[in-house]
Amino acid sequence: MRQVEIDVIHKNKTIKGQRIDILVENEVVVEIKSLSKLPDVSTAQILSYLKATGLKRGLLINFGSKMLREGIKRISL
Repeated sequence: MRQVEIDVIHKNKTIKGQRIDILVENEVVVEIKSLSKLPDVSTAQILSYLKATGLKRGLLINFGSKMLREGIKRISL
């Protein structure tokens, strides 16, 4: 499934219209980036998506890395 719109609750405030890049089999959140270096906020973003959806697994994939295998980060709650 492609982009999925969700509401994220942060500090007791609802942020509407956040979009998950890819949702695989309603089980894995995949966030796609293309940056030379991922900021910490990228990990926080996918963690927020996992909490908002109640899912346990996520992948953060950065196509900006020199080698793709170095740009894949598995995240679990």
